[in-house]
Amino acid sequence: MAKQSLFRELIQFAMREKKWWLIPLLVILVLIGGLIIFAQSSAIAPFLYPFF
Repeated sequence: MAKQSLFRELIQFAMREKKWWLIPLLVILVLIGGLIIFAQSSAIAPFLYPFF
């Protein structure tokens, strides 16, 4: 739950301070993090090693 509130707080900061370039950066970081978590427990992991 704390991670969700941190992400929400970062999005609110970006919108409040007009830092629109931060939003795509945050989305990409979340997607890469999700890919890493997914790859740790799947059969696709050996194919993703060259990317990390």
